[in-house]
Amino acid sequence: MKDLQDNDWELEQERVNSVVHEVDKKIAKLQKNTGRVSSDVLEIRKTFWEDVTVNLDEPDDVIETAASIKQQAELLSERERTHSQLDRTLKTLDKLKFSPYFGRIDFWEDGEKSTDQVYLGIASLMDEQDENFLIYDWRAPISSLYYDYSPGPAHYQTPEGTIYGEMELKRQFIIRFSEIKGMFDTGVTIGDEMLQEVLGNNASTQMKSIVATIQREQNAIIRNERSKLLIVQGVAGSGKTSAAMQRVAYLLYRYRGTLKSENILLFSPNPLFNSYVATVLPELGEENMQQSTFQEYLNQRLGREFDVEDPFNQIEYLLSAKDNEHYQSRLNGIRFKASLEFKRLIDEYATRLSNQGLIFKDISFRGNVLISKKEIHDYFYTLNTNFSIPNRMQLLMGWLKKELKKWVKREQSRSWVEEEIQYLEKEDYLEVYKKLQEKKRFMENSFDDFEQEQKLLAEMVVKEKFKPIFAAVKNLKFINLPLIYLGLFNKENNPEELPLMWDTICSQTKAQLSSMVIPYEDATPYVYLQDLIEGRKSNSSIRHIFIDEAQDYTPFQFAFIKMLFPYSKVTLLGDFNQAIFSGATGMQSVFADFQSEEGEVETFVLTKTYRSTKEIVEFTREFIENGDKIEPFNRSGIKPSLNVVESNLLNKQVLEKIKELQTRHRTIAVICRTGEESKRVNDALKEDVPLHFIEKGTTSYESGVSVIPSYLSKGIEFDAVILYDSSQYQKENDRKLFYTVCTRAMHELHLFATDGISPLMVDVPKNTYVING
Repeated sequence: MKDLQDNDWELEQERVNSVVHEVDKKIAKLQKNTGRVSSDVLEIRKTFWEDVTVNLDEPDDVIETAASIKQQAELLSERERTHSQLDRTLKTLDKLKFSPYFGRIDFWEDGEKSTDQVYLGIASLMDEQDENFLIYDWRAPISSLYYDYSPGPAHYQTPEGTIYGEMELKRQFIIRFSEIKGMFDTGVTIGDEMLQEVLGNNASTQMKSIVATIQREQNAIIRNERSKLLIVQGVAGSGKTSAAMQRVAYLLYRYRGTLKSENILLFSPNPLFNSYVATVLPELGEENMQQSTFQEYLNQRLGREFDVEDPFNQIEYLLSAKDNEHYQSRLNGIRFKASLEFKRLIDEYATRLSNQGLIFKDISFRGNVLISKKEIHDYFYTLNTNFSIPNRMQLLMGWLKKELKKWVKREQSRSWVEEEIQYLEKEDYLEVYKKLQEKKRFMENSFDDFEQEQKLLAEMVVKEKFKPIFAAVKNLKFINLPLIYLGLFNKENNPEELPLMWDTICSQTKAQLSSMVIPYEDATPYVYLQDLIEGRKSNSSIRHIFIDEAQDYTPFQFAFIKMLFPYSKVTLLGDFNQAIFSGATGMQSVFADFQSEEGEVETFVLTKTYRSTKEIVEFTREFIENGDKIEPFNRSGIKPSLNVVESNLLNKQVLEKIKELQTRHRTIAVICRTGEESKRVNDALKEDVPLHFIEKGTTSYESGVSVIPSYLSKGIEFDAVILYDSSQYQKENDRKLFYTVCTRAMHELHLFATDGISPLMVDVPKNTYVING
C-alpha cells in the first residue's frame, strides 16, 4: 500500500525506527527504576513494624507512636504511587513501540523562520535530552490542527492565545509492530483510507480508542471547555460515545493538576455497557472515571427498604403485557410520573407538609413504645416554621437523642438488665474492672466496688441494646416516608390536570408500595421527596457528568440529577430516534428550562454514521422521521435480507443463518424483542451452537454468538445481527425500538418474519433489502 514516493516511505520508516529505538531506551531505563521501586515497596511492607516506634505507656508516647505509624504509612503509599505511575508509563511506551504515531502535520507558524514537523500519537514522547518532542500527545493544543484543517491557512487555541499559520502537509499513517503498513497525504479531515482500515475490521467486544480517526465535529465536542451543558444528538453509529470517552481523556490531560478520574462520573445505560467502554481510557494511559447506572444509584438509596424495579423490568412489562387490564393505566402513570408536572406536584405537597401532614413512626424498645409517633409529630410542629423541613428534622433528632438518653438511665434499673449481666463475656467484666481502677485513681473517697461494678455493667448492657435505636434516629428512620409518599395520591393532592385513569394509578401505586415494591417510575420521585424532607444529598466532588443514552431519561430524572450534582458540568449523549422507554420525552424538552437558566449550553448534531455499511444505513434510515438527513460513510456491503418463514421452521432457519455467519464474523447477535423470548430462543438453540445469553445482570459480552433482548443491545455493535421475528414490531410505538435493534449491525443485517412484513416496513423502498421466502 505505497501511495507515496518510495523515498518518502523509506524516510518515514527510518524515523519510525529511530523513535522506536528511543522508546526502547526509555523502557530499559524505566524497568530498572521499576525494579528498584518494587523492591522498596516489598522491603517497606516487610519491615513496616520494625521501623515504627511503638510505645503506649504514656499519652505522649501514644502520640509519638501514631506519628511514627503515619510517617511509615505515607512512605509506603508514596512508593506504591510511584510504582503504579511507572507501570502505567511502561504500558504506554509498549503501545508507542507497537504504533508510535498515526499522523503528521507540517505547520509554519506566522513569524517563525522554519516549519515544525508535528507527529501525533496516543501520548507525548521527548528525545533523550528531554528537549524536543518526537511525538505530540493527540490532546496537545497544536494537535487540534490535524483534526480541524486541511493544508492551507490554519490556527489553534492555546491557554496563552490563538496561534496562526499555514499547514503545509497533512499525512496519515497505519503503523503496526513498528512498521508502516499504510501512509496517505490528505486534503480532508481524516482520509477515507484510514477510516476504511478501522471500520472494515470485525467488531470488538470492547470499544476502542478513536484518536486516529477523530472527525472535525467530534474534535469540537472533545475539546469543548466553555459549556456548562453540552448536548450531543447523534444518529446511531455516529461515534458520540467514542467522542465522549476521548473527551474524558482530553479533560484529564488539559486539567491534569486539578482534575482526577474520580471527579468524573459516567451514567451508562446498563452494566454490560460499563464493561464495553472500560478499556478506552486505560488504552490512552488514563485511569477510568467512576461508572454507574442510574439504577445502581436508586438501589443504593432504596434497596434496603424496597424491592426496586429496574427500567428493564418496566420495559419488559410494556413490551409483553399489552393485554393486561391494567396496562393502559400503568402506561399513563409512567408518563405522568416522568414529567416536571409531577415534580411540581411534589414541590407543592412538600410546602404543605411544612405546616401539617408529616407522618412519623413510634420509637419502641423490647415491645414498649418509648416515644410515640404522636409525640414526635407534635414536637416537630412546635418548631419554627421559618426553618426548612430538613433543618427542623435535625432539631427533632437532637430532641429525640436527649429523650432516649433519659430512657437509657431508666432502663438500667429494670430486672431484664440483671439477667443480661449474667450472660456477659469475661472481656466485658475486665473492661468494667479497668474503668473502676481508673476512677479510683482520680477519686479520694473509696466506694463500694461491687455496687459500682453492677452500675457500670448495667450501663454497658443498656447502651449496647440502645445502639441500634440511636443509629436509626441518626439516620432519620423515625420518619414514615412510604406513608408520606402515598399521601401524594390522596384526593386533596390531585393535580390540576388529572392524567387519564388517575384513580387507578393511585390505587396501583398504593398496592405496590404497601407490598414494599417500588415501581421504576416511582423510584426517582420517592427519593426526590425524601431529599426535600431529610435534606439534599448533593455531591460536590463530581465536576463532570456524562450521561449516555440520555434520550431514555425522564424530565424528572434530569431535574433530580441536576440537583444532585449542582456544581458539575454535564455532557449528554443521545439519539431521539432511539428513545425506547415510555417515560422519556427527548433531551430537548428536558433541558428547555436548563437552557433559559444557564445560558452556557451548546448542542452538536452528528448526522454521519460510521458503524454500518452504506446498504444497512440506506435501509434503516427509512424507518424514522428525517432519516434522509442521515449520511452513511462510504463503506459497501451486502443488502439487508428479510426472510419470511413458517413459525415452526423459524429456529431451524435462524440456526442455519448463524452457522453461515460464523464462517466470516466474530460477533453475531440474535436480537429478540423481550427477555422472555431471548430465554426461549437461547434454550431452543444452545444444544446446536455455543451461545452467550445476555440478560439485565450480564456485565460483559464475549465474541461469538449472543442472544440478547432488544432493550439491552443499545450502545453496542456487532458484526452481524439476526433480528428474531421482526413481524412482532407492529405498532407505531415500536418504531424506535425497531430502528435501534437494526442499527446494531456493522456488516450484515438479517430479519426473520413469521407473520409477514412488519407494518413499520411498508414505506421502506423494496430496493433497499432482499426478500427471501
